[in-house]
Amino acid sequence: MDPKSKIYVAGHRGLVGSALLRRLEQVGFRNIVTRPHEELDLRRQVDVEAFFAREKPEYVFLAAARVGGIRANQTQGGAFLYENLLIQTHVIHAAYSYGVKKLLFLGSSCIYPKLAPQPIKEEYLLTGPLESSNEPYAVAKIVGIKMCAAYNRQYGTNFISAMPTNLYGPNDNFDLETSHVLPALIRKIHEAKVPNAGEVVLWGTGKVRREFLYVDDLAEACVLLMQKYNAAEIGEILNIGCGEDITIDELARLIGDIVGYKGKFRHDSTKPDGTPRKLLDISRISRMGWSPKTPLRAGIQKTYEWFCKNQNIR
Repeated sequence: MDPKSKIYVAGHRGLVGSALLRRLEQVGFRNIVTRPHEELDLRRQVDVEAFFAREKPEYVFLAAARVGGIRANQTQGGAFLYENLLIQTHVIHAAYSYGVKKLLFLGSSCIYPKLAPQPIKEEYLLTGPLESSNEPYAVAKIVGIKMCAAYNRQYGTNFISAMPTNLYGPNDNFDLETSHVLPALIRKIHEAKVPNAGEVVLWGTGKVRREFLYVDDLAEACVLLMQKYNAAEIGEILNIGCGEDITIDELARLIGDIVGYKGKFRHDSTKPDGTPRKLLDISRISRMGWSPKTPLRAGIQKTYEWFCKNQNIR
């Protein structure tokens, strides 16, 4: 990519897409194309084809997806599978059809087996059963990975797939019905602090371990990959994480300290924990010259400040 390259960011209003816009603009890219969902429904192939025919982007960041936490995955599995298959299939195929030079497909660490050895290496993909609570979403993402790889082999495209760990940051989803664990905890703990509710109930035992990456660090990694590395160098998939994890109980207490919450935490062990541990091996991307910049506490502080300014919480 060069500063004049025409770049399409799919999903630009979401957590990842908005971070990609910030990073691209920060390093000097200005010819960026975006479309809100109201103007371009990526689930409709005819609309996607018309968009690519008209705009002819040279590079594509595919960050558009239907996403959510454990509760959303359990109750909306069909929609997660169907909509993500449509979105990624239409964009990937249009990128091939209209001569896109390079595409980056963003997957998720949930593609790996539930009981994968830790830390998780890229080669552990499809070596065991998935976590049942998010299997439909994971299956859709695996299809996207395999589609990029198959198009590279058959058509000579340059489509790369990056697998980020759990993400958080500005523009995250804080809806308790559909959000991931970190933004859900920020909202729960903040709302317990404001009326001094005295207790925050956490899903599961709190013993499972998770890795969290500030979304602007992910965006830096993605732009680096698009600028300097091709599919042949990257391989089928590439992990992006921070290399450290934390228990959900420790995470809740850290957020409580940042928010200023003085009450108690109670774990509801009748609710699912999900995968026992999910820590990515990031040795490959580290050798490519990238490392995360934002410590967990600093990232949560930034995210909480954004939440307070933008969620109209009183």
